[in-house]
Amino acid sequence: MAHDLVVRNGEIVDGLGRPPFRGDIAIDGDRVVAIGDVSSPGTKEINADGNLVTPGFVDIHTHLDAQFGWDPLGTSSCYHGITSVVLGNCGVTFAPCKPEDREYLAELMESVEDIPRESILEGLTWDWETYGEYLEALDRLPKGINVGGMVGHCAVRYAAMGERSLDETPATNDDINRMCELVDEAISSGALGFSTSRTFLHRVPDGRPVPGTYAQPDELLAIGRVLGKHQRGVFEAAARLGERDAPELPNTRNEVAWMGQLSRENDLNVTFGLAHSERRETLYQSVVEFAIEENSKGARLRPQTTSRPIGSLYSLHNRTMFDQLAPWKDLQSLDFGAKLSSLRDSSVRERLIHCVDDADIALDFDRLFVLTPKRVRYDMQLQDSLGHISRERGESVAEAFINLNVETDGQVVFYYAFLNQRLDPIEYMMKRPVVAMGLADSGAHVGQIMDASQPTWLLAYWVRERELLPIEDAIRRWTSDTADLFGIKNRGRIELGAFADLNVIDLDQIGMEVPRFQYDFPSGAGRYVQKAYGYKHTIVNGKHFMTDGVHTGELAGVTLRN
Repeated sequence: MAHDLVVRNGEIVDGLGRPPFRGDIAIDGDRVVAIGDVSSPGTKEINADGNLVTPGFVDIHTHLDAQFGWDPLGTSSCYHGITSVVLGNCGVTFAPCKPEDREYLAELMESVEDIPRESILEGLTWDWETYGEYLEALDRLPKGINVGGMVGHCAVRYAAMGERSLDETPATNDDINRMCELVDEAISSGALGFSTSRTFLHRVPDGRPVPGTYAQPDELLAIGRVLGKHQRGVFEAAARLGERDAPELPNTRNEVAWMGQLSRENDLNVTFGLAHSERRETLYQSVVEFAIEENSKGARLRPQTTSRPIGSLYSLHNRTMFDQLAPWKDLQSLDFGAKLSSLRDSSVRERLIHCVDDADIALDFDRLFVLTPKRVRYDMQLQDSLGHISRERGESVAEAFINLNVETDGQVVFYYAFLNQRLDPIEYMMKRPVVAMGLADSGAHVGQIMDASQPTWLLAYWVRERELLPIEDAIRRWTSDTADLFGIKNRGRIELGAFADLNVIDLDQIGMEVPRFQYDFPSGAGRYVQKAYGYKHTIVNGKHFMTDGVHTGELAGVTLRN
C-alpha cells in the first residue's frame, strides 16, 4: 500500500537532540508512520537529498491573536518553518469578553502590542464570551498552521472587576474567586495555560498599567492552584525584572521567588521573557541564577530569550528617524511613490539634509544598522551601521539615508536594537539549558518591529556561521523543548505516531529577506513582513503547506488544546 506522503533521503534531525541520521519518513493522514528505510511508495514524494528534515518549529511567544481572524497563513511565522504558535502572551487576550467590553480589549491590545484597534474590531467575528467559545471560534477559522492560546490576566481581571482591575488596591476574596472561575473554565476548555503582565511598560490607552500589574502574590498563587488542580497548563509572565529595584535586585529576587513557589506548589511549568538591557547590564545573569536556584528547590522555571537582538525598524514606508523635523514630517504625509520622487528632487533633498544637520538627533547612528535587499544581518557589526556607511561615503547621515533609499527604490530598512543589544549576553543565555527560545513576538508591534525570523537567524548565524550549537540541539530548542514546555503533545519531534509537522531545510542557503512594509490589514493598516529562503518544504499535519516560501493552498492547521 502506498503512503500518503514520503519524504526521502533527508538528513533527519528528530527534534529530540539525537544526532542526525539519513533516512526516509512516511506519513499517513496527519501522523508519522515509518522512519528509516521506507520501501513502500508515496502517493506524493519529496526528495530531501542534501537537505535537513526537521520537526516544524513551535513558537511559544506570539501575538497573532487578532491576525488569524483574516490571515490564515500566520505570516510572517509561516515563512520561517513555524508550524505551531501560541497566542495569549503577556496577559492580553480577547477572551473572556462581555459584548460591551470588546472595544476596550481591542484598545488595550493596540496600546500594549501595537496591533491597530480598527483592524481588530473589523477583522474578528467577536462571536464569543467565554474562553471556551473563543477556542471554538478558532476552530472555525481556516488555518495553515496550528494555533493554541493561553487565557490572559488582563481580560480575566477586567471581566471580574471592571475598572477596579486597574487599581493598586488588592483584589478581594470574591474578586479572586471570580477570576479563578474564569480561568477554570478556560483550562477546562483547552487553554494551554494562563498569562499575566507584571511590567510597568504595558499600559492601557490612558497611561495606567494594564489590569493585573498590581496583582498581589495571593491572587497569582490562587490562579496557579487552578492550573495545579487540572495538572495541565503553563503559567507565563511578562515579569517585573529590574523595574523600580535597588542595585541588589531584592524586588526581582522576590518576583522570581513567587514564580518558583507557584511552580513548586502546583507542579507547573512557569516561563517568562528575559533579555539583556544596557540599562541594567548584568540583570539577565542574575535572573538566570535566580531561576536555577528556584529550580534546585523543585520549581520548573524557564526564562525565554531571543537568538538575535530585539529592535525598532525605520524605513521610508512607515517612519524615519527624522520625523520630528518639519520637512521630514511633510515628507511622511505623502504616499510612497511621492516620497521616493521627493528624495530624487535636489531642492527637497537639500532641505531635508540641511534640517537634520542643524538638529540634535538623540540616536547613535553607529548603532543604527542598515538592512538592504542584498544584506540582512543582525550581528550589529559597525561596518553595517548608518554612521559608518555615511563616513565611508563622505556623506552626512541624512544624505546617506536618502541615497540608500534612492539606490534601493526605498526598500532599505534601518534597525536599532533596544534589547539583547549585544551578542555575548545572547550567547550566555543560549548556552544555559534553563533558558528557552522564544520572544519572536510575531503579530505584535507590526509597524515597529519584525522578529519572527528568530529560528532562521539561529540556524543561519549561530549554527552555520558561528557553530555555537550543534544542529541537533538548535533544532531541539525550537521544537520538542518549546512544545513540551507548553504541554503540546506529539509535536516538535519526528517519531512514530507524532503529528507530521515537518520542514525540509537547505542549511547552506537559509537566510532572510529584508523586512517589507505592506498594507494588508483590515481598515488598510500597514505592517512589516519578512520572508525567508532555504525552507524548501513545510508540512503541517501531513499536508504540504509551503514550498520555497510559497503557499501550496493547503490549510491543515488545527486548534491546539491542552
